[in-house]
Amino acid sequence: MKQLSYAVLEEQGYEGYLLKEAPERVLQFGEGNFLRAFVDDFFDVLNEKGNFNGKVVVCQPVGSKLVDEINRQEGLYTLYLRGFAGGRQVREKRVISCVSRCLHPRRDYDALMECAGNPDLRYIVCNTTEAGIVYDPACQLSDRPASSYPGKLTQFLYKRFLQWGDRRGKGFVVLACELIDDNGRELKSCVLQYARQWELGEAFESWLEEENLFCSTLVDRIVTGYPREEAQALHRENGYEDKLLDTGEIFGFWVIEGPESLEEELPFAKAGLPVLITRDHRPYKQRKVRILNGAHTTMVPGAYLAGQNIVRDCMEDEVIRNFMNQTIYREIIPTLDLPEEELRSFAASVTERFQNPFLDHSLLSIALNSTSKWRARVLPSLKGYVERFHKLPPCITASFAFYLALFARGTRTEEGLAGRRGEETYVLRDDEAVLEFFGAHGGDTAEELSRAACAKQEFWGEDLGQIPGFEKAVAQYLTRIWQQGAYETMGDVCKRRRP
Repeated sequence: MKQLSYAVLEEQGYEGYLLKEAPERVLQFGEGNFLRAFVDDFFDVLNEKGNFNGKVVVCQPVGSKLVDEINRQEGLYTLYLRGFAGGRQVREKRVISCVSRCLHPRRDYDALMECAGNPDLRYIVCNTTEAGIVYDPACQLSDRPASSYPGKLTQFLYKRFLQWGDRRGKGFVVLACELIDDNGRELKSCVLQYARQWELGEAFESWLEEENLFCSTLVDRIVTGYPREEAQALHRENGYEDKLLDTGEIFGFWVIEGPESLEEELPFAKAGLPVLITRDHRPYKQRKVRILNGAHTTMVPGAYLAGQNIVRDCMEDEVIRNFMNQTIYREIIPTLDLPEEELRSFAASVTERFQNPFLDHSLLSIALNSTSKWRARVLPSLKGYVERFHKLPPCITASFAFYLALFARGTRTEEGLAGRRGEETYVLRDDEAVLEFFGAHGGDTAEELSRAACAKQEFWGEDLGQIPGFEKAVAQYLTRIWQQGAYETMGDVCKRRRP
C-alpha cells in the first residue's frame, strides 16, 4: 500500500479540500498530536473557508523521527474528530494540507533561520509542554540552536530584526499554547531576559515591544493521537498508509488574548471556527479549569473507589453522574462570574465530552498528581462557595474526603503509593512530599487524617482547617466512606443536601 502523498490522492480522485501551494505564513514550534489535531486543523479550515492562503512550516523543538515522516508525506495527514455533538455521535474525517514541511532544529538550523527572512511569515505558534517556557541562562546566542525554546525563539526574532527591523509590520503575532498561566506573557518575559543577557541592544528590545504581539491563549480539545488499534483498518478504508494519523474529540475551543484588530488578521470566527479573540482570556480559562477539570478532579477519586475505571462509564451510572452534575451546577457555576447561560452551556458540553464513545479516559490517569490538581481546580470553588453562601458545598467537601480515602492506608513502592480496591491493587503517583505524607499517616483515624491533611499548608497554600467546619465535615464523610463504601456515600451526599 502506498504512503499518503499528493500524488496518491490525485490517483484516487480525492475530492476533499487540498492546498498544495501557498506562502509559508505560520511557523509552528511543535509537531505533536495536539497541535496537528487542533491548531493545524483550524488553519486548514481557515485556508478553505477564510481565504487565509497560508502554509505552516513546523519546527520540532528537540528533534524526533516524526520530522522525516512529515516530510515524506509532504505535510499531509488524516485527522479524525469523533464524539457527541448536539446529542448525536459525530465522526469527521479531514486530510490536513496546511503543513508545508518540518524542520529538525539542529540538522536544519540554517533553514530555520532562513525562515526569518520570509516577508510573508507573520504568525508563530508553539506548544512545547508546560516545561517548555523556561529561561535557561546557559543558552547562548551562538548556540545552534539554543537548548531552551525561548532561547530558540529569541535567536529567530533577532534574525528577523536584523533583516526587517527597519520596516513596520514585520514583527510577529506569537500564539503560545502551553498549559501554564499567562503563557504568552511568560514567553515574552523569557525572550526579554535573553535579549538582555545576550546584550542584543535597546533597539531590539524596543522592536520586541512595539512590533510583536505575544498572545496568551487557552486551548481546549482532548486529542487521542495515533489510533494504533484501528490504524490498519483505517489504512484499508482510505486506500493509503498514513503514519501520521491523528484523532481527537469533536469539541474544540481556542481563546486568544489580543486586540480586536486580530479578528481581521485571523478571521477564524468568520470561517465558522470555535475561536474567540478577547482582551482577557482568564475568565475562560477559569471556566475550563473550574468546570471541566474541576468536575474530573472532584468525581474521579470517589468514582474509582466505587469500582469504575473510565470516565465514559461514570456517565452511565446515575449516582456518579448526579454527583458530578450537582457539583458543577449547584456548587461550581454559582462561584463564577461569566453569564450563567454561557456557563451552563459549557457545562452541558462537558457532559457530552465525558460521554464520548471513542475516548477511554482512565480515571487513574486523571488521578495523577491529584493533590496539586485539587488545589488548582477545586479549592477556588470551595472558597468561592463559602464566601458567597457562608456554608460548605457538600459535594466539593465530600470530594476532599474521597481524595483522602483514595490515598489513605497505601503502601510506598518504587512506583508510587499502592492502594487496595477490593482484591485489586492500584498505584498512585504524586509529588514525593505527598507520597511521604500519606505513607506516614497510613494508620490515622478519619479525624486524625482530616486534621493533618487540612493543616498541610505546603499542599494547599493555606490551612484548610481555618475554613469553618471543613475539617470536621471531611472527617465525617471519610468515616462514612470507610464504613459504608464510596458509592453509597456519593449517593447519600446528593440525597441529603438541602435544595
